[in-house]
Amino acid sequence: MADGVGNQSPVNYGRFATTAAERIRILVEYKRVAVVGLSANPYRPSHFVAIYLLSKGFDVIPVNPREKEILGRKCYASLKDIPGPVEIVDIFRDPSAVPGIVEEAIAVNAKVIWMQLGVINEAAAERAREAGLAVVMDRCMKIEHARYFGGLSTIGLNAGIISARLRGR
Repeated sequence: MADGVGNQSPVNYGRFATTAAERIRILVEYKRVAVVGLSANPYRPSHFVAIYLLSKGFDVIPVNPREKEILGRKCYASLKDIPGPVEIVDIFRDPSAVPGIVEEAIAVNAKVIWMQLGVINEAAAERAREAGLAVVMDRCMKIEHARYFGGLSTIGLNAGIISARLRGR
């Protein structure tokens, strides 16, 4: 299943592989995203992803027990502290932290576990699927959204500075 970013991931060849259609359905159907491990540091990937998701109309909920507010939004210590429903749990944490996050996601009736690039935990993915959650593993929400919905020009990417075209053409 070689379909772009992350195509070398072992996840693509295992039982937790997702199709492009499955990822598109998730990105269209669900808009309330709890970003677990969201950093206040603007140079961290989680921060950049959150800004992108906000710019695309997602309701981003920061989850980080060390922060009170990120991107002007109240930060929560855990998923269970978030008022209202959580649809997608986007995980920017070490794979060893994923099982506990999955248990919280199940407890709050989340719909999707989305493990970011490099975050792979098959046992936690199995637990989430058994509980009825969709699982995306070792993929970035921002990259996947941009790939399917034309967001590569958003926030400084594809600015036209670098091109494979010859000048004047």
